[in-house]
Amino acid sequence: MDRQIDLDEADEEAAAVAARPARQGFLPIVTNWFDRVFVGIYLFVALELLWMRFLEQSIPLTVCHVLALALGVLIVWKG
Repeated sequence: MDRQIDLDEADEEAAAVAARPARQGFLPIVTNWFDRVFVGIYLFVALELLWMRFLEQSIPLTVCHVLALALGVLIVWKG
């Protein structure tokens, strides 16, 4: 049960993980894929609600669905 942990090896491993280049996207924060999916879903819901409140009388909601999906894909792919 007494397992020895090599601290030098752990430090080298942590340095190797930290040395990886950060992904550069257009979002102003450092994100992983889950963060970008979350932001995409959040913006999808917000855009749908704003569309229903202000634009649904003149432009169908289907247009909003297409725009929101395209925005979500862009955020996950390039964000």
